[in-house]
Amino acid sequence: MPIKSNSADLCMRVRGLHMSFPIPGRGKETAQVLHDVNLDILEGRLTAIVGPSGSGKSTLLFCSAGLEEPTGGTIEVLGAELGSLTTRQRATFRSEHIGFVFQDYNLVSSLTVEENIALPARLAGRQVPKKRIREAMERLGIQKLARRRPDRLSGGERQRVAIARVVANQPRIVFADEPTGALDLQSGHVVLDWLQALPAQGTTVVMVTHDPLAAARADQVVVMGSGHIHQVMAGGDSHTIAEAILAAQAFADAAEVPA
Repeated sequence: MPIKSNSADLCMRVRGLHMSFPIPGRGKETAQVLHDVNLDILEGRLTAIVGPSGSGKSTLLFCSAGLEEPTGGTIEVLGAELGSLTTRQRATFRSEHIGFVFQDYNLVSSLTVEENIALPARLAGRQVPKKRIREAMERLGIQKLARRRPDRLSGGERQRVAIARVVANQPRIVFADEPTGALDLQSGHVVLDWLQALPAQGTTVVMVTHDPLAAARADQVVVMGSGHIHQVMAGGDSHTIAEAILAAQAFADAAEVPA
């Protein structure tokens, strides 16, 4: 069950969330990805969502960030019920309050590092002070790459640019989808260090990861299996987290065995 919290420090509240997708070539038949998910996320905390492949963790993340619309249930982020907002209102809300770190970096190849960092605010009709962009690049160790374009960067450098973009735009909540999935060990540690540092600045972080060591850095770990929340636990112990993921996988496998 989700950790109980006071509404005053609640950043995100998910209730009765369902998500299904049509199956290509099967008419109106759908695949259920999320089943009646309930979850509370506290402000200023790092939450990791883990689980076996196909457990629905990335779908939960994208729905929570307002990038996908669920087929049922409610999601409140910073007091706003996403389902009650129009498409335009949801886009405005995301640009003002939400940062998203994509696994594939999502950088514009024709723009420099500095321009990519400034882009989200520009699209929202705002301007990030150049000083803040410089500070973000310095904190991520990429200030010397400011004039380079993404095709001249390594995977670790690109992901640092993606993190710097979030840091410079100062969102209230950051969603990160497998932020270290394609990185080497050293680059992954740098990215995790900065995600872990954001809550101390008042930013809430929700991260999907397949790595128990990365999840162990979180304050709260949400273990998913077969579209359900299997367990919510404290971070800190990678072995306990790994065992919980294996238990969720075993539960999912047993559920698929015909009676």
